[in-house]
Amino acid sequence: MWTVSVLSLGAAVAVSLSVELLCRFLHRSKRSRTLNEVLFFPSKVACMEHVFSPASPHSSHCPLPHGVETSFSRLLRFILSASSSLDLCMFSFSNMDLCRAVLELHRRRVTVRILVDKHYSVITGSQIGALRNAGICVHNVGRYVHMHHKFAVVDNRLLITGSLNWTLAAVQSNSENIIITEEPALVRPFMREFSRLWADNDPSQNAPLTGQTLDCID
Repeated sequence: MWTVSVLSLGAAVAVSLSVELLCRFLHRSKRSRTLNEVLFFPSKVACMEHVFSPASPHSSHCPLPHGVETSFSRLLRFILSASSSLDLCMFSFSNMDLCRAVLELHRRRVTVRILVDKHYSVITGSQIGALRNAGICVHNVGRYVHMHHKFAVVDNRLLITGSLNWTLAAVQSNSENIIITEEPALVRPFMREFSRLWADNDPSQNAPLTGQTLDCID
């Protein structure tokens, strides 16, 4: 009887340890699947049509190399992965391919909100006017010398941030970096910062300060 009890206890301990080890393994596996990626620029110059039109990547007359995966194509893919929302806070935005990506999200009825520096939103080449004309809600940030943030939050789960302005020069000519991460501890503070700036620069409350009209409906 004593032997049976000991064996039963040993079996129970073994099962308990096995379950604990399995739980640890599954927890580590889940953590290891969290996206963390770094991209460096300048990016190789290539045609991005395969990103926008995967079914017909060579239909464009673009003379640049086709079907080439680059840092820029990776960035575009992360942006276009949005299914519900894109919150963009960007100092300078003049890159036409990135504008095309944001317009495509808007066409798909993804909720897009954009915060921009008041002064840089109207410089020559800025794409902010085209985005506004498409019906995308943009808030000017005019409370500071510059609104120098450069980040985007995709679907409230994916953070894209770094030194990269969304300009042609930054993508093709500058030494730049961005980090893409799904780590909640990093994503959440940027979500809070975006919400704070969005509320603080609401044109319905601060039109004289931000210098923007009241036609932006959230």
